[in-house]
Amino acid sequence: RMKAEGRRIAMLTAYDYALAGIVDAAGVDVILVGDSAAMVMLGHETTLPITMDEMLMFTRAVVRATKHAMVVADLPFGSYQASVDDAVRNAARFLKEAGAHAVKVEGGCDILPQVAAMTAVGIPVMGHVGLTPQSVHQMGYRVQGRSADGAQTLRDDVQALAEAGAFSVVVECVPHTLGRELARAVEIPVIGIGAGPDCDGQVLVLHDMLGLYHDLEPRFVKRYADLHGVVGAAVRNYCDEVRGGQFPTLAHSFEEQKGTIPPA
Repeated sequence: RMKAEGRRIAMLTAYDYALAGIVDAAGVDVILVGDSAAMVMLGHETTLPITMDEMLMFTRAVVRATKHAMVVADLPFGSYQASVDDAVRNAARFLKEAGAHAVKVEGGCDILPQVAAMTAVGIPVMGHVGLTPQSVHQMGYRVQGRSADGAQTLRDDVQALAEAGAFSVVVECVPHTLGRELARAVEIPVIGIGAGPDCDGQVLVLHDMLGLYHDLEPRFVKRYADLHGVVGAAVRNYCDEVRGGQFPTLAHSFEEQKGTIPPA
């Protein structure tokens, strides 16, 4: 409906209770519990090592904090590629055990049986094509769809995902003209990340746009804050005050009262 009405969709990642609550209250439409948690939360070099149990833990925390946004959980690498049964079973866990509203999978025509099976049993599925981080060892971190063959593959993938029942598709790191073409080609929303301004919505990794994560700095990221600097300055100030005896003061301390036990 938002796409039909010409309203752009704002989507961000989140992985924990505190930040998910802030993101939700600020009015984001969709929260993605991305497998990017492997990098920004767990310190891995890629998204590949994160497990189902870890993703379920992050998703539960986000769902507890969310009152308005749609929560979409990433199916991690290895949890859906091998078989249709794996895909349905693991996707169902996100809805049953974690309270997610939908799942996201990377791939196009190669995973259509999984997408069709998940949607057939009532699991809403968001696709993800273009640069797919779970395939980093095959494609690297490079812009996709620049060749004629590559662009046609993406056209076929997006169309096939829509026909298989996906309710939306993330398109990552493609030329902006192709991003516009893909968004116009299907009725379902196309959410861009490095895919230009003409997609139906946009998604960024929260830690990237807040300036909390600097290990990887993609060109398509806009930093809306420098929380790395803010947090660092606050911690340095705290350390200085503890070492200098300025914190805590009596204002941060308790007085003993007769007949009562001071709080711990």
